Amino acid sequence: MKRELTQDAVLVSNYIQGDENSLSILINRHKQKIYSFIYSKVFDKDIAEDVFQDTFIKVIRTLKLGKYNEEGKFLPWVMRIAHNLVIDHFRKNNRMPKFDNNRDFDIFSVISDSSLNAEKSLIKSQVEEDVRRIIEELPEDQKQVLKLRMYCDMSFKEISDNTGVSINTALGRMRYALINLRKVIDKNNIVLTN
Repeated sequence: MKRELTQDAVLVSNYIQGDENSLSILINRHKQKIYSFIYSKVFDKDIAEDVFQDTFIKVIRTLKLGKYNEEGKFLPWVMRIAHNLVIDHFRKNNRMPKFDNNRDFDIFSVISDSSLNAEKSLIKSQVEEDVRRIIEELPEDQKQVLKLRMYCDMSFKEISDNTGVSINTALGRMRYALINLRKVIDKNNIVLTN
């Protein structure tokens, strides 16, 4: 990890000095992690790609202006930029009134409290982040079944075929995963309401 940070710092320095290829290496090294983070917040491939591109436009601008001073912590710095752009995306979209293509004008679409909508989006993304973190702490077999069921929308038959266990075993693992999730949620007083 320490070596990668050093390599990132060297690549950033080389890019600032005019080596365009250094930026390509940095982007390729971290694109999966950054894109996955953005997608986990917006849940839309096109929006995630737009935010990802905007993130690196901002990175390039900042580096070209010589304003980068993160002392080798390139990835956390880029993640912060991505996070801020995700928040900007929610703010911008919640401020924009949404009209259907019909001729009816809905006054409530104009006077809705955009700051409340933005706050709800942030709370929702925080809750989703908390749940993802809890899921990662589950035993591997339970985590696998839960992810296949919840995120891949597989039936228990498909999970059984995919993992090589019986349907009853898959059902049992799912049951224990949910019990364990509930225990952690209760223990940490995590509120999962809108």
